[in-house]
Amino acid sequence: MKSVLPDIGNISYVEIDDVNVRIATGGRSDGIPVVITSPWPESIYAFRGILASIGSLAPYVAIDLPGFGMSQGRSDLMSPTGMARFVARAAWKLGITRMHGVGPDVGALAMLFAAADRPDLFESLVVGSGATKVELVAGGLVDLIASPPGAFADQQGGDIAVGFVTASAANMPPPSVIEDYWHSSSAGRFEQATNYVRSYSHELPLLDKILTRIETPVLVLAGAQDPIVPPANGEYLVKGIRRCRQVLLDGGHLIWEDSSDGYGAEIASWIGGAYKKLGSINSRA
Repeated sequence: MKSVLPDIGNISYVEIDDVNVRIATGGRSDGIPVVITSPWPESIYAFRGILASIGSLAPYVAIDLPGFGMSQGRSDLMSPTGMARFVARAAWKLGITRMHGVGPDVGALAMLFAAADRPDLFESLVVGSGATKVELVAGGLVDLIASPPGAFADQQGGDIAVGFVTASAANMPPPSVIEDYWHSSSAGRFEQATNYVRSYSHELPLLDKILTRIETPVLVLAGAQDPIVPPANGEYLVKGIRRCRQVLLDGGHLIWEDSSDGYGAEIASWIGGAYKKLGSINSRA
């Protein structure tokens, strides 16, 4: 018998910028919406433990980014700058003119580039667990960035993804979610998604040019024991963005799995008004 996925809201597929993407919507009917993008190699079901906290304060849209989760991909979107353009298009398609952007992992860079180009679109940002400089990443991410195109073409990507999640998550996802993660990277999808991080070698240096343009209040929320994107990546953002602070939770790279209660509470506090208290002086917590 097929296991049932957790309830994360109303699931649908929407065509945005000529790609079919999976989204989950829910939360309040009023307030500034929260747009939250899936981490890799997981999916929007990674947020099963935090969407209730967000939804109690605001409407939300959780999106499997193109090429990730169960969304259709396209080669020109598989880079942070390409995905930033998609984020803006998604907001337009969904009728969102102002939003709180939440982008962990691969979504962090997309949100940052989008905020630099479209400050009018963002009320605030929550990023983290995403690489900011090639020399600051560690572990298997180093190998993924350096991998040649096609390196995983003959491997079962679903097995790679599930192997990473089961080895990394302090709190194991339920079988139905693990199955969703497997399908999200199955066949050639893992190889295709790897092109996104392969672009880091030439796209991460662009951050130096855009961080000072970001006026949006930014919260960097990450795991204190992250073995592949250490906290130094967040410290780099704190130094470069005028209104930015970092909060580290007890956990590793998959902090939304390791500490869903703490992760959800920090986001809820932030969108509930904490972002308004962040002055012009950079700070850390």
